[in-house]
Amino acid sequence: MLRAAELVAGVIEGGNLTDAFERMLEAHRDWPESTRGAVRDLAWTTLRDFGRGDAVLDRLLHSPPPTLVRALLLVAVQRLSQRPAQAHTAVDQAVQAVATAMPGLKGMVNGVLRNALRQQSEWAGWIGASRVSAHAYPAWWIERIRASLPEQWEAVLAAGNQRPPMALRVNLRRCTLEAARAELAAAGIDTQARGDSTLLLEQPVAVARLPGYAEGRVSVQDAGAQQAARLLAPRDGERVLDACAAPGGKTAHLLESADVELLALELEPQRAQRIGANLERLGLRAEIRVADCCDLRSWWDGRPFDRILADVPCSASGVVRRHPDIKWLRRDEDIVGFAKQQRRIVDALWQTLAPGGTMLYVTCSVFEQENAAQIARFLDRHADAECVPINAASDCQLLPDAEHDGFYFARLRKQA
Repeated sequence: MLRAAELVAGVIEGGNLTDAFERMLEAHRDWPESTRGAVRDLAWTTLRDFGRGDAVLDRLLHSPPPTLVRALLLVAVQRLSQRPAQAHTAVDQAVQAVATAMPGLKGMVNGVLRNALRQQSEWAGWIGASRVSAHAYPAWWIERIRASLPEQWEAVLAAGNQRPPMALRVNLRRCTLEAARAELAAAGIDTQARGDSTLLLEQPVAVARLPGYAEGRVSVQDAGAQQAARLLAPRDGERVLDACAAPGGKTAHLLESADVELLALELEPQRAQRIGANLERLGLRAEIRVADCCDLRSWWDGRPFDRILADVPCSASGVVRRHPDIKWLRRDEDIVGFAKQQRRIVDALWQTLAPGGTMLYVTCSVFEQENAAQIARFLDRHADAECVPINAASDCQLLPDAEHDGFYFARLRKQA
Protein backbone atom coordinates (compact mmCIF):
# COMPACT_ATOMS: atom_id res chain seq x y z
CA MET A 1 0.00 0.00 0.00
CA LEU A 2 2.84 2.42 0.82
CA ARG A 3 4.49 1.87 -2.57
CA ALA A 4 1.23 2.58 -4.39
CA ALA A 5 0.81 5.71 -2.27
CA GLU A 6 4.30 6.87 -3.24
CA LEU A 7 3.30 6.65 -6.90
CA VAL A 8 0.06 8.57 -6.28
CA ALA A 9 1.94 11.22 -4.28
CA GLY A 10 4.32 11.70 -7.18
CA VAL A 11 1.42 12.47 -9.50
CA ILE A 12 -0.12 14.89 -6.98
CA GLU A 13 3.21 16.72 -7.07
CA GLY A 14 3.16 16.82 -10.88
CA GLY A 15 5.22 13.76 -11.79
CA ASN A 16 4.73 11.18 -14.52
CA LEU A 17 3.19 7.93 -13.27
CA THR A 18 4.77 5.56 -15.79
CA ASP A 19 8.26 7.00 -15.30
CA ALA A 20 7.92 6.78 -11.52
CA PHE A 21 6.77 3.17 -11.69
CA GLU A 22 9.69 2.22 -13.93
CA ARG A 23 12.11 3.81 -11.46
CA MET A 24 10.44 1.92 -8.62
CA LEU A 25 10.77 -1.39 -10.44
CA GLU A 26 14.42 -0.64 -11.14
CA ALA A 27 14.99 -0.11 -7.42
CA HIS A 28 13.10 -3.30 -6.50
CA ARG A 29 14.23 -5.85 -9.05
CA ASP A 30 13.62 -8.63 -6.53
CA TRP A 31 9.86 -8.03 -6.50
CA PRO A 32 7.91 -11.00 -7.88
CA GLU A 33 5.46 -10.36 -10.70
CA SER A 34 2.55 -10.57 -8.25
CA THR A 35 3.92 -7.67 -6.18
CA ARG A 36 4.61 -5.57 -9.26
CA GLY A 37 1.09 -6.17 -10.51
CA ALA A 38 -0.52 -5.42 -7.14
CA VAL A 39 1.32 -2.12 -6.70
CA ARG A 40 0.55 -1.06 -10.25
CA ASP A 41 -3.10 -2.01 -10.05
CA LEU A 42 -3.67 -0.16 -6.78
CA ALA A 43 -1.92 3.01 -7.94
CA TRP A 44 -3.63 3.04 -11.34
CA THR A 45 -7.13 2.41 -9.97
CA THR A 46 -6.66 5.05 -7.28
CA LEU A 47 -5.73 7.62 -9.91
CA ARG A 48 -8.59 6.65 -12.22
CA ASP A 49 -10.94 7.37 -9.30
CA PHE A 50 -8.89 10.25 -7.88
CA GLY A 51 -11.75 12.76 -8.07
CA ARG A 52 -14.05 10.43 -6.15
CA GLY A 53 -11.53 9.61 -3.44
CA ASP A 54 -10.72 13.28 -3.07
CA ALA A 55 -14.42 14.08 -2.55
CA VAL A 56 -14.58 11.54 0.28
CA LEU A 57 -11.44 12.85 1.98
CA ASP A 58 -12.60 16.46 1.70
CA ARG A 59 -15.50 15.54 4.01
CA LEU A 60 -13.27 13.77 6.51
CA LEU A 61 -10.14 15.90 6.79
CA HIS A 62 -10.06 19.06 8.90
CA SER A 63 -6.73 20.26 7.50
CA PRO A 64 -4.51 19.21 4.56
CA PRO A 65 -2.09 16.41 5.53
CA PRO A 66 1.35 15.93 3.94
CA THR A 67 1.15 14.79 0.31
CA LEU A 68 2.27 11.22 1.00
CA VAL A 69 -0.30 10.83 3.77
CA ARG A 70 -3.07 12.19 1.55
CA ALA A 71 -1.99 9.75 -1.15
CA LEU A 72 -2.02 6.89 1.36
CA LEU A 73 -5.53 7.85 2.44
CA LEU A 74 -6.65 7.94 -1.20
CA VAL A 75 -5.22 4.46 -1.75
CA ALA A 76 -6.93 3.20 1.40
CA VAL A 77 -10.27 4.72 0.38
CA GLN A 78 -9.89 2.98 -2.98
CA ARG A 79 -9.30 -0.34 -1.20
CA LEU A 80 -12.34 0.24 1.02
CA SER A 81 -14.42 0.87 -2.08
CA GLN A 82 -13.07 -2.10 -4.03
CA ARG A 83 -13.05 -4.67 -1.23
CA PRO A 84 -15.55 -3.76 1.50
CA ALA A 85 -15.28 -7.25 2.99
CA GLN A 86 -11.60 -6.56 3.73
CA ALA A 87 -12.17 -3.05 5.09
CA HIS A 88 -10.55 -3.54 8.49
CA THR A 89 -7.51 -5.16 6.90
CA ALA A 90 -7.15 -2.15 4.59
CA VAL A 91 -7.29 0.24 7.55
CA ASP A 92 -4.68 -1.77 9.45
CA GLN A 93 -2.38 -1.84 6.41
CA ALA A 94 -2.69 1.93 5.97
CA VAL A 95 -1.85 2.53 9.63
CA GLN A 96 1.17 0.21 9.36
CA ALA A 97 2.28 2.03 6.21
CA VAL A 98 2.12 5.49 7.79
CA ALA A 99 3.96 4.13 10.84
CA THR A 100 6.85 3.36 8.50
CA ALA A 101 6.85 6.75 6.75
CA MET A 102 5.46 9.23 9.33
CA PRO A 103 4.81 7.52 12.68
CA GLY A 104 3.48 10.69 14.27
CA LEU A 105 0.42 10.57 12.02
CA LYS A 106 -0.71 7.02 12.84
CA GLY A 107 -3.56 8.23 14.99
CA MET A 108 -4.83 10.68 12.40
CA VAL A 109 -4.82 8.08 9.60
CA ASN A 110 -6.53 5.52 11.82
CA GLY A 111 -9.18 8.03 12.88
CA VAL A 112 -9.92 9.27 9.36
CA LEU A 113 -10.31 5.77 7.95
CA ARG A 114 -12.42 4.49 10.85
CA ASN A 115 -14.64 7.53 10.35
CA ALA A 116 -14.76 6.79 6.62
CA LEU A 117 -15.97 3.28 7.37
CA ARG A 118 -18.69 4.50 9.69
CA GLN A 119 -19.94 6.96 7.06
CA GLN A 120 -19.50 4.77 3.98
CA SER A 121 -23.23 4.96 3.25
CA GLU A 122 -22.76 8.71 2.73
CA TRP A 123 -20.02 8.37 0.10
CA ALA A 124 -22.35 8.23 -2.90
CA GLY A 125 -23.89 11.57 -1.95
CA TRP A 126 -20.50 13.19 -1.40
CA ILE A 127 -19.20 11.91 -4.73
CA GLY A 128 -22.34 12.86 -6.65
CA ALA A 129 -22.28 16.43 -5.38
CA SER A 130 -20.20 17.67 -8.33
CA ARG A 131 -19.46 16.58 -11.89
CA VAL A 132 -15.74 16.45 -11.15
CA SER A 133 -16.17 13.84 -8.43
CA ALA A 134 -19.11 12.04 -10.06
CA HIS A 135 -17.21 11.44 -13.31
CA ALA A 136 -13.66 11.57 -11.85
CA TYR A 137 -12.40 14.08 -14.43
CA PRO A 138 -11.44 17.76 -14.30
CA ALA A 139 -14.27 20.16 -15.16
CA TRP A 140 -12.59 21.44 -18.35
CA TRP A 141 -12.17 17.87 -19.64
CA ILE A 142 -15.83 17.08 -19.05
CA GLU A 143 -16.94 20.25 -20.87
CA ARG A 144 -14.75 19.54 -23.91
CA ILE A 145 -16.17 16.03 -24.27
CA ARG A 146 -19.76 17.21 -23.75
CA ALA A 147 -19.38 19.89 -26.41
CA SER A 148 -18.00 17.59 -29.11
CA LEU A 149 -19.89 14.39 -28.22
CA PRO A 150 -23.25 15.49 -26.79
CA GLU A 151 -24.81 12.02 -27.06
CA GLN A 152 -21.78 9.92 -26.09
CA TRP A 153 -19.86 12.00 -23.57
CA GLU A 154 -20.89 10.01 -20.50
CA ALA A 155 -19.99 6.68 -22.13
CA VAL A 156 -16.60 8.06 -23.19
CA LEU A 157 -15.85 9.30 -19.68
CA ALA A 158 -16.99 6.01 -18.16
CA ALA A 159 -14.81 3.99 -20.55
CA GLY A 160 -11.79 6.06 -19.52
CA ASN A 161 -12.30 4.97 -15.92
CA GLN A 162 -12.32 1.24 -16.69
CA ARG A 163 -9.41 -1.17 -16.83
CA PRO A 164 -8.13 -1.26 -20.41
CA PRO A 165 -8.37 -4.33 -22.64
CA MET A 166 -5.27 -6.22 -23.70
CA ALA A 167 -4.77 -7.03 -27.36
CA LEU A 168 -2.04 -8.74 -29.33
CA ARG A 169 -0.85 -8.23 -32.88
CA VAL A 170 0.25 -11.41 -34.59
CA ASN A 171 3.39 -11.08 -36.70
CA LEU A 172 2.13 -12.76 -39.87
CA ARG A 173 5.69 -13.00 -41.16
CA ARG A 174 6.42 -15.51 -38.42
CA CYS A 175 3.08 -17.05 -37.45
CA THR A 176 -0.55 -17.41 -38.50
CA LEU A 177 -3.37 -16.02 -36.40
CA GLU A 178 -4.69 -19.53 -35.81
CA ALA A 179 -1.31 -20.88 -34.70
CA ALA A 180 -0.76 -17.97 -32.31
CA ARG A 181 -4.21 -18.42 -30.83
CA ALA A 182 -3.64 -22.14 -30.34
CA GLU A 183 -0.28 -21.51 -28.67
CA LEU A 184 -1.88 -19.04 -26.28
CA ALA A 185 -4.75 -21.43 -25.53
CA ALA A 186 -2.26 -24.17 -24.67
CA ALA A 187 -0.79 -21.79 -22.10
CA GLY A 188 -4.23 -21.19 -20.59
CA ILE A 189 -4.73 -17.79 -22.23
CA ASP A 190 -8.14 -17.41 -23.88
CA THR A 191 -8.51 -14.98 -26.79
CA GLN A 192 -10.97 -13.74 -29.39
CA ALA A 193 -9.89 -13.09 -32.97
CA ARG A 194 -10.51 -9.67 -34.50
CA GLY A 195 -9.54 -9.25 -38.13
CA ASP A 196 -6.62 -11.05 -39.71
CA SER A 197 -3.94 -10.37 -37.10
CA THR A 198 -5.56 -9.16 -33.85
CA LEU A 199 -6.27 -11.20 -30.73
CA LEU A 200 -8.18 -9.83 -27.75
CA LEU A 201 -7.31 -11.46 -24.44
CA GLU A 202 -10.18 -12.44 -22.17
CA GLN A 203 -8.03 -11.35 -19.22
CA PRO A 204 -4.80 -9.31 -19.23
CA VAL A 205 -1.65 -11.26 -18.42
CA ALA A 206 1.97 -10.35 -17.78
CA VAL A 207 3.99 -10.04 -20.98
CA ALA A 208 6.44 -12.60 -19.60
CA ARG A 209 3.62 -15.17 -19.70
CA LEU A 210 2.91 -14.69 -23.41
CA PRO A 211 4.19 -17.61 -25.49
CA GLY A 212 5.79 -16.36 -28.68
CA TYR A 213 6.43 -12.83 -27.45
CA ALA A 214 10.19 -13.14 -26.97
CA GLU A 215 10.44 -14.94 -30.32
CA GLY A 216 8.62 -12.13 -32.14
CA ARG A 217 5.47 -14.03 -33.04
CA VAL A 218 3.18 -11.67 -31.12
CA SER A 219 3.33 -8.10 -29.83
CA VAL A 220 1.18 -6.21 -27.34
CA GLN A 221 -0.70 -3.45 -29.15
CA ASP A 222 -4.16 -2.00 -28.65
CA ALA A 223 -6.67 -3.08 -31.28
CA GLY A 224 -7.37 0.55 -32.14
CA ALA A 225 -3.70 1.34 -32.64
CA GLN A 226 -3.48 -1.57 -35.07
CA GLN A 227 -5.79 0.26 -37.44
CA ALA A 228 -3.02 2.71 -38.37
CA ALA A 229 -0.97 0.31 -40.50
CA ARG A 230 -4.13 -1.12 -42.08
CA LEU A 231 -5.39 2.32 -43.08
CA LEU A 232 -2.04 3.51 -44.42
CA ALA A 233 -1.79 0.19 -46.32
CA PRO A 234 1.83 0.30 -47.57
CA ARG A 235 2.78 -1.71 -50.64
CA ASP A 236 5.94 -3.63 -51.43
CA GLY A 237 8.77 -1.42 -52.65
CA GLU A 238 7.35 1.85 -51.35
CA ARG A 239 9.28 4.46 -49.39
CA VAL A 240 7.57 5.03 -46.02
CA LEU A 241 8.12 7.53 -43.22
CA ASP A 242 7.03 6.99 -39.62
CA ALA A 243 7.53 10.52 -38.35
CA CYS A 244 6.89 10.20 -34.59
CA ALA A 245 7.76 6.56 -34.24
CA ALA A 246 8.48 5.61 -30.61
CA PRO A 247 7.96 3.16 -29.07
CA GLY A 248 7.78 1.44 -32.45
CA GLY A 249 4.58 -0.61 -32.39
CA LYS A 250 3.14 1.03 -35.50
CA THR A 251 6.58 1.04 -37.14
CA ALA A 252 6.78 -2.72 -36.70
CA HIS A 253 3.24 -3.24 -37.97
CA LEU A 254 4.05 -1.32 -41.16
CA LEU A 255 7.12 -3.51 -41.71
CA GLU A 256 5.11 -6.66 -41.04
CA SER A 257 2.55 -5.51 -43.63
CA ALA A 258 4.82 -5.03 -46.64
CA ASP A 259 8.43 -5.04 -47.84
CA VAL A 260 9.08 -1.31 -47.68
CA GLU A 261 11.98 1.08 -47.24
CA LEU A 262 11.09 2.68 -43.92
CA LEU A 263 12.58 5.64 -42.09
CA ALA A 264 11.56 6.02 -38.43
CA LEU A 265 12.10 9.38 -36.74
CA GLU A 266 12.09 10.03 -33.01
CA LEU A 267 13.07 13.18 -31.16
CA GLU A 268 14.24 11.54 -27.91
CA PRO A 269 17.31 9.24 -28.05
CA GLN A 270 16.12 6.85 -25.33
CA ARG A 271 12.75 6.39 -27.00
CA ALA A 272 14.51 5.80 -30.33
CA GLN A 273 16.41 2.93 -28.71
CA ARG A 274 13.09 1.31 -27.83
CA ILE A 275 12.17 1.29 -31.53
CA GLY A 276 15.34 -0.61 -32.32
CA ALA A 277 14.74 -3.12 -29.53
CA ASN A 278 11.20 -3.77 -30.73
CA LEU A 279 12.29 -4.31 -34.32
CA GLU A 280 15.13 -6.60 -33.29
CA ARG A 281 12.74 -8.83 -31.33
CA LEU A 282 10.49 -9.08 -34.39
CA GLY A 283 13.29 -9.66 -36.88
CA LEU A 284 12.54 -6.42 -38.74
CA ARG A 285 14.79 -3.67 -40.06
CA ALA A 286 14.36 0.05 -40.60
CA GLU A 287 16.49 3.17 -40.62
CA ILE A 288 16.04 4.89 -37.26
CA ARG A 289 17.09 8.51 -36.79
CA VAL A 290 16.98 10.81 -33.80
CA ALA A 291 15.62 14.01 -35.30
CA ASP A 292 12.93 16.68 -35.09
CA CYS A 293 10.55 15.80 -37.90
CA CYS A 294 9.75 19.52 -38.38
CA ASP A 295 13.42 20.33 -39.13
CA LEU A 296 13.58 18.87 -42.62
CA ARG A 297 17.18 19.95 -43.22
CA SER A 298 18.37 17.75 -40.35
CA TRP A 299 17.09 14.46 -41.76
CA TRP A 300 15.43 14.64 -45.22
CA ASP A 301 17.52 13.84 -48.29
CA GLY A 302 14.96 15.30 -50.69
CA ARG A 303 13.55 11.99 -51.89
CA PRO A 304 9.75 12.02 -51.47
CA PHE A 305 7.86 9.39 -49.52
CA ASP A 306 5.00 7.33 -50.93
CA ARG A 307 3.35 7.02 -47.52
CA ILE A 308 3.73 8.91 -44.26
CA LEU A 309 2.46 7.95 -40.83
CA ALA A 310 1.98 11.13 -38.78
CA ASP A 311 1.16 9.73 -35.34
CA VAL A 312 1.46 13.16 -33.76
CA PRO A 313 1.96 14.15 -30.11
CA CYS A 314 -1.41 14.79 -28.49
CA SER A 315 -3.31 15.00 -25.23
CA ALA A 316 -3.58 11.18 -25.06
CA SER A 317 -7.17 11.68 -23.91
CA GLY A 318 -8.20 8.49 -25.73
CA VAL A 319 -5.82 6.31 -23.70
CA VAL A 320 -6.38 7.90 -20.30
CA ARG A 321 -7.36 4.59 -18.68
CA ARG A 322 -3.82 3.36 -19.39
CA HIS A 323 -2.29 6.63 -18.14
CA PRO A 324 -4.69 7.93 -15.48
CA ASP A 325 -2.26 10.61 -14.34
CA ILE A 326 -2.90 12.42 -17.63
CA LYS A 327 -6.32 13.72 -16.70
CA TRP A 328 -4.99 15.29 -13.48
CA LEU A 329 -1.76 16.66 -14.98
CA ARG A 330 -3.15 18.10 -18.22
CA ARG A 331 -4.58 21.63 -18.38
CA ASP A 332 -7.10 23.02 -20.84
CA GLU A 333 -4.47 25.34 -22.33
CA ASP A 334 -2.27 22.31 -23.09
CA ILE A 335 -4.70 21.28 -25.84
CA VAL A 336 -4.09 24.57 -27.64
CA GLY A 337 -0.35 23.89 -27.43
CA PHE A 338 -0.75 20.38 -28.81
CA ALA A 339 -2.85 21.70 -31.70
CA LYS A 340 -0.12 24.19 -32.64
CA GLN A 341 2.54 21.47 -32.50
CA GLN A 342 0.41 19.16 -34.63
CA ARG A 343 -0.05 21.88 -37.23
CA ARG A 344 3.72 22.43 -37.49
CA ILE A 345 4.31 18.70 -37.93
CA VAL A 346 1.74 18.02 -40.64
CA ASP A 347 2.69 21.14 -42.59
CA ALA A 348 6.36 20.12 -42.54
CA LEU A 349 5.72 16.49 -43.44
CA TRP A 350 3.40 17.41 -46.31
CA GLN A 351 6.42 18.84 -48.13
CA THR A 352 8.09 15.42 -48.11
CA LEU A 353 5.11 13.48 -49.52
CA ALA A 354 5.21 12.47 -53.18
CA PRO A 355 2.39 13.60 -55.51
CA GLY A 356 -0.24 10.86 -55.35
CA GLY A 357 1.12 9.77 -51.97
CA THR A 358 -0.85 9.24 -48.77
CA MET A 359 -0.34 10.64 -45.28
CA LEU A 360 -2.25 9.15 -42.36
CA TYR A 361 -2.85 11.60 -39.52
CA VAL A 362 -3.29 9.81 -36.18
CA THR A 363 -3.93 10.87 -32.60
CA CYS A 364 -4.88 8.93 -29.49
CA SER A 365 -7.19 11.80 -28.57
CA VAL A 366 -10.94 12.27 -28.31
CA PHE A 367 -10.75 16.08 -28.34
CA GLU A 368 -12.14 17.66 -31.51
CA GLN A 369 -9.55 20.46 -31.56
CA GLU A 370 -6.79 17.90 -32.13
CA ASN A 371 -8.79 15.83 -34.59
CA ALA A 372 -11.50 16.86 -37.06
CA ALA A 373 -10.93 20.58 -36.47
CA GLN A 374 -7.20 20.14 -37.07
CA ILE A 375 -7.78 18.35 -40.37
CA ALA A 376 -10.38 20.89 -41.52
CA ARG A 377 -7.81 23.67 -41.05
CA PHE A 378 -5.15 21.60 -42.82
CA LEU A 379 -7.37 21.14 -45.87
CA ASP A 380 -8.04 24.89 -45.93
CA ARG A 381 -4.29 25.58 -46.03
CA HIS A 382 -3.35 22.96 -48.63
CA ALA A 383 -5.21 23.11 -51.93
CA ASP A 384 -3.38 19.98 -53.14
CA ALA A 385 -4.74 17.86 -50.26
CA GLU A 386 -7.86 15.72 -50.24
CA CYS A 387 -9.31 13.53 -47.52
CA VAL A 388 -9.68 9.91 -48.62
CA PRO A 389 -12.82 8.43 -47.02
CA ILE A 390 -12.48 5.83 -44.27
CA ASN A 391 -15.52 3.56 -44.39
CA ALA A 392 -18.53 5.83 -44.96
CA ALA A 393 -16.95 8.91 -43.37
CA SER A 394 -14.18 11.22 -44.50
CA ASP A 395 -12.31 10.51 -41.25
CA CYS A 396 -12.62 8.09 -38.35
CA GLN A 397 -13.01 8.77 -34.63
CA LEU A 398 -12.71 5.59 -32.60
CA LEU A 399 -14.16 6.10 -29.14
CA PRO A 400 -12.81 4.01 -26.26
CA ASP A 401 -14.83 0.91 -25.48
CA ALA A 402 -14.41 -2.61 -24.15
CA GLU A 403 -12.20 -3.66 -27.09
CA HIS A 404 -10.00 -0.67 -27.95
CA ASP A 405 -8.80 2.75 -26.87
CA GLY A 406 -9.77 6.09 -28.41
CA PHE A 407 -8.07 7.10 -31.67
CA TYR A 408 -8.58 9.50 -34.55
CA PHE A 409 -7.55 8.79 -38.16
CA ALA A 410 -7.62 10.99 -41.25
CA ARG A 411 -6.21 9.72 -44.55
CA LEU A 412 -4.86 12.53 -46.73
CA ARG A 413 -3.79 12.22 -50.37
CA LYS A 414 -1.59 14.70 -52.21
CA GLN A 415 -3.05 15.37 -55.63
CA ALA A 416 -0.76 14.41 -58.50
